[in-house]
Amino acid sequence: MPLTVRRIRPEEYDEVAELTARVYLDEGYGSADYEPALRSVAGRDASAEVLVALLDDKLVGAVTVATRGGEWAEHAVPGEAIIRMLAVDPRQRGSGAGSALVQACIDRARADGCRLVRLSTEPAMAVAHRLYDRAGFVRTPSYDWIPHPGVQLLGYVLTLLPWCDQCGEALTPEGHEACRRALDPPRFCGHCRRRMVVQVTPTGWTAKCVEHGLRSC
Repeated sequence: MPLTVRRIRPEEYDEVAELTARVYLDEGYGSADYEPALRSVAGRDASAEVLVALLDDKLVGAVTVATRGGEWAEHAVPGEAIIRMLAVDPRQRGSGAGSALVQACIDRARADGCRLVRLSTEPAMAVAHRLYDRAGFVRTPSYDWIPHPGVQLLGYVLTLLPWCDQCGEALTPEGHEACRRALDPPRFCGHCRRRMVVQVTPTGWTAKCVEHGLRSC
């Protein structure tokens, strides 16, 4: 059977928890304190989305993607997707599972109207860095951070739209910090840079582009 990627099923939570913890801890990424988070598959799937890769109907990899905020969307603002905890069985590396999982995350982000995709990775994860480079991610030092003393994470960003929906200028991987933090509805279409027709309602907003349609929140 070919390689496939789909949403995880509840009966696969334990298997993905074991795979993720084994890959990260056996290869020296994270610590015993981080193990509960690695194994919290049901929690991640409740507030984000856990995807699995299957090869010959056998589960060989998993990843978490958060496109609508929540506890697993570390430092994200609305419109940003976060990829977390990519893990592929070491025996199946080279099968394309990692690339397929990352592409599925990008597809989910596009479908949910995100303007960019972000991820954090440890400096020693050279294989993962090459995978992200091939997928179009750009090393973005402004998103580097230290979640815990002694743990340095490197930022990577993939932009999904050519234009910033707040200021109308070119959207770059480094981003526009003031625009990222803006709580206002989008003013420009990120696809074509046209001015949006915006309506604020008691429960959110709608923004319409004459060419690319309606967005809402």
